[in-house]
Amino acid sequence: MIAKVAIAQCAPALGAFKRNLAMHQEWIGRARAAKADLVIFPELSLTGYYVKDLASDLACPATDERLAPIVNASRDIDVCAGFIERGPDARLHIAQGYWSKGRLLNVHRKVYLPTYGIFDDGRYFGPGERFEVFASVGGPAGIAICEDLWHVSVPYTYAANGATIVFSPASSPGRGVAEGGDLGTAESCRLMDRFYAQYLTLYVVFVNRVGHEDGIAFWGGSEVVAPDGTVVARAPDFEEHLLMAEIDRDLVGRERDRNPLVRDERADLVVSHLARARGFAD
Repeated sequence: MIAKVAIAQCAPALGAFKRNLAMHQEWIGRARAAKADLVIFPELSLTGYYVKDLASDLACPATDERLAPIVNASRDIDVCAGFIERGPDARLHIAQGYWSKGRLLNVHRKVYLPTYGIFDDGRYFGPGERFEVFASVGGPAGIAICEDLWHVSVPYTYAANGATIVFSPASSPGRGVAEGGDLGTAESCRLMDRFYAQYLTLYVVFVNRVGHEDGIAFWGGSEVVAPDGTVVARAPDFEEHLLMAEIDRDLVGRERDRNPLVRDERADLVVSHLARARGFAD
């Protein structure tokens, strides 16, 4: 079974919710015209990333009427987009919603909030507490927002709970220069994407934004990596681009037959050892 995915490598405007919502509708229209089954946007695609003190004004519950155009658009194409969620306890979260057939299927709240260097997530947002697998158009999926994917426990947890896809929406700034002159951030992300995909035998769908905020440039380079480690499709760096890729659900099965690491994984031993190390077991 094949699912056609569209990655909207776009440049959200900082703090301009209405303008970004209109931008989403344009990109969704382009993805629909390309016969995509799903269009996925970067982290905080509806608000911009460095929102700082604007976070409270831009926040809304996942069921807010302001998101109705996204809900309506999802009636004939699945939509995965980033927003600032105000939770039931009034805390703010960096969130990514997944809508399908006119209803909200899943909301992931970013768990790992980088608060170092040029990042200040922990100052304005509360961390999420869950990693849930849900039924996406491409198969069982989990969402890892930017920094989440840098923690190996996250894709591992998703794979151990049946995921065959990890969607990773990001707002990754370009930093550093790797050996050979490539962008350091890009080299690290591509190595990570391929490693997770091949050794957990799942699809990694990395969705990065472009554009500038507060003098910071976001580098793009969105990509889809298959469970055999093959780069299915990759967007250019620093340019807006609608990237199309196919997800072959049957390929996951073939790769897991050939390379049964997930099948043979002993999650029970991992849990027991972690519990013992944390003092939660006898």
